[in-house]
Amino acid sequence: MSKDGARPKLLYLVTEDWYFCSHRLPIARAARDAGFEVLVATRVDRHADAIRSEGFQLFPLKLRRRGMHPWRELAALIEIVKLYRRVRPEIVHHVAMKPVIYGSIAARFSGVSTVVNALAGLGYVFASSSLRARLLRPFVRLALRGLISGRGRHAVVQNPDDRHLMQGIGIPERQLSIIRGSGVDVTAFRPGPEPEGKIVVTMVSRMLWDKGVGELVEAARRLECSGKDIRVQLVGPPDHENPAAIPEWTLREWEQEGIVQWLGQRDDIAELWTASHIAVLPSYREGLPKSLLEAAACGRPMVATDVAGC
Repeated sequence: MSKDGARPKLLYLVTEDWYFCSHRLPIARAARDAGFEVLVATRVDRHADAIRSEGFQLFPLKLRRRGMHPWRELAALIEIVKLYRRVRPEIVHHVAMKPVIYGSIAARFSGVSTVVNALAGLGYVFASSSLRARLLRPFVRLALRGLISGRGRHAVVQNPDDRHLMQGIGIPERQLSIIRGSGVDVTAFRPGPEPEGKIVVTMVSRMLWDKGVGELVEAARRLECSGKDIRVQLVGPPDHENPAAIPEWTLREWEQEGIVQWLGQRDDIAELWTASHIAVLPSYREGLPKSLLEAAACGRPMVATDVAGC
């Protein structure tokens, strides 16, 4: 409690409401139960009621992950600064690259004394080999070095590779911690017997090129040509806010070709792992992938690329 008896305010800045619910909801509940007033600032799509039902204050933002228009980005930053100045949180918890950069700027302009910057993987800028990503990378490195170091700042990464990269940028080791992933609900994700019938290989991920979806489809095509009777299914949305998004028409074409099944967004992930034999994630880079943690909790063998996070 603060001196006036009010609960201290903890504000989460996240780009998408679905990501807050899937990756941060349990720790926000724990903070609430520990006596914090929890505030959530995010772009609102379909999860406003779920967030408010937890007793959290919700602040819809115009911030978009894919935005690059200078005036719109400036407007988004000003919106966050105004929010921080209005609600005066004792702690802000920024999740993912854009909230870390914009939120850290806003915290400096607003006098927020304690900032947690959680980088759940280093995202498109560090994973992609595209010209756009390579051009952005040095500016992002410079921004991270200038913004997430300093008194009252602490960065959280999910694997030793990302910690080493942060140290190379210039973030002191004392301001870095590793927390390996977002955790698994082991009451929902439990080991079970393998299903009968045809081998089912499942990939749970957003449908992005840098998740290795194209490589998995090519592998499925080769397996089919060699006469292997294996079903490969893709589970997850295209994520149009990400520059590496795979167009929906491409996913539909793969389905029509009979190479893979695209199941789209699903909420019954535990049941999907129960009905699968193998989990796969041929990603280019990760923090610590929740889909593989959940597959492991269900006792499924996993095939993944030998990259950071996997």
